[in-house]
Amino acid sequence: MLINQVLPLPKILHVYDKKPWEIPFKDTMELWRFGDFKNYTKLVLLTKLFDIPSPKMDMDGSHVGDLYWSGDNYEKIARYCEADVRATMNLVLRWSGMELLTENSAS
Repeated sequence: MLINQVLPLPKILHVYDKKPWEIPFKDTMELWRFGDFKNYTKLVLLTKLFDIPSPKMDMDGSHVGDLYWSGDNYEKIARYCEADVRATMNLVLRWSGMELLTENSAS
């Protein structure tokens, strides 16, 4: 429903503020991970699915440590983190049927 923007979502699917035992359905991700708690869906995949600009322009999270310890790329790390936050916010906005943020509107 979210990918195809069938909105508004039924109330039963509004579970952002629910505790796990208050959710009245089973998440297929929980069923498919077979007890492995390390699995997750990457942000870049979600942004692609929901037609949101990818935050992964010229680097990904695996580069942050090296950039940090080199000591001269703090601005690049900050831009990378801001892009991730903007993409995450846009996912929630898309799921809520609201207008997406642009780079200028999120600052």
